[in-house]
Amino acid sequence: MAGGRIKRVIATQAALDLIDLLRAKHGNVMFHQSGGCCDGSSPMCYPVGEFITGDSDVRMGEIGGAGFFMSASQFEYWKHTQLIIDVVPGRGGMFSLENPEGVRFLTRSRIFNDDELDHLEPLG
Repeated sequence: MAGGRIKRVIATQAALDLIDLLRAKHGNVMFHQSGGCCDGSSPMCYPVGEFITGDSDVRMGEIGGAGFFMSASQFEYWKHTQLIIDVVPGRGGMFSLENPEGVRFLTRSRIFNDDELDHLEPLG
């Protein structure tokens, strides 16, 4: 909880460490949860300003100081779910910054209980 509010997206220590490494190499970073297609459903990490979000994207929060976004249509499916960003061995999405590191970000999730739904951090 952050200030009595439940976060919609959180990260494991491994993910936070990787974010720090990527920030040291590339400057400030941000995430966009892929909705499928070429990169499956991986959270994609970009330098700030390289991926342009629009009116159809929802800012779910931030992890390690990096904004985390997903499309509004995808958010409709995930709005009752906390996203837990982790790191596993393997190659990430071809456009995601962690690709050369030999690891990739992975989204895990859990369903919020009724009490948590009443205490979620606001979007944006």
